[in-house]
Amino acid sequence: MRLLGIFALALLFACLTACSSETRNGERGGDGGAGSGTENQATTETTERDAEASPPDDSDSWNYVALGDSLADGAGARRGYVDMYADQLREETGAHVELDNLGVSGQTSSQLLRAIRNDSSMRRALRGAEVVTYNIGINDLGQAWGSYDAETCGGSRGERCLHAAVGDLDDNWNDITAEILSLTPDETVIRTVGLGYTPHAGKVAEPYLKQVNHNVATSSDENGVPYAEVSLDKKGLSSDGLHPNESGYEKIADALEELGIQN
Repeated sequence: MRLLGIFALALLFACLTACSSETRNGERGGDGGAGSGTENQATTETTERDAEASPPDDSDSWNYVALGDSLADGAGARRGYVDMYADQLREETGAHVELDNLGVSGQTSSQLLRAIRNDSSMRRALRGAEVVTYNIGINDLGQAWGSYDAETCGGSRGERCLHAAVGDLDDNWNDITAEILSLTPDETVIRTVGLGYTPHAGKVAEPYLKQVNHNVATSSDENGVPYAEVSLDKKGLSSDGLHPNESGYEKIADALEELGIQN
């Protein structure tokens, strides 16, 4: 097996995350998402919904929608960062927070984008959300790492599929962000979590992870979506060595809380 053997195969079904918290504030992104005919529908829905939207009040009932892969799903621990962040929102605002965790272990960015565009229940949930968090992408890289490990990645250095995966993920991330922004009211608190850095990645994977995080940071900055990255060492990982344990998830939730709830 090559350098990434065991790690790459495991990442086909896993999502781990990572790495410092930053706040990026600014104007919200464009009105329409990228993609098929559903985006025209999203623009119309957004216009009608924004006319009725009002800023959330501390005494309100808030709908919190979480999107993502196994990280959002909370794999590796009894409670994940989504549950913990929901508790922090309740404590900070006094609001009754209804959590709708739509995280799916093993989900790729293409699958999440397709769901946002075509799943009517997910679109309805986003239209009514006061809070949205999302993370995605490590499974995209995991599939490419699997090809690299099997020596089927292509290219002179055997890394062609890794380059392609980073480019596709960047495009999908931008489209996912645009879709979320097109469906949610301007007052919705939207936060995202970077993929981060893993000490298990090795020399080959490390620059690709860094490139993905750079793309996430750039997209978040351009769209005014504050994001958090949390550096986790082995003490913050579960026994599978891939997913955070409860202390790791708590660190992620704390980083999200530090971003605040003001747009």
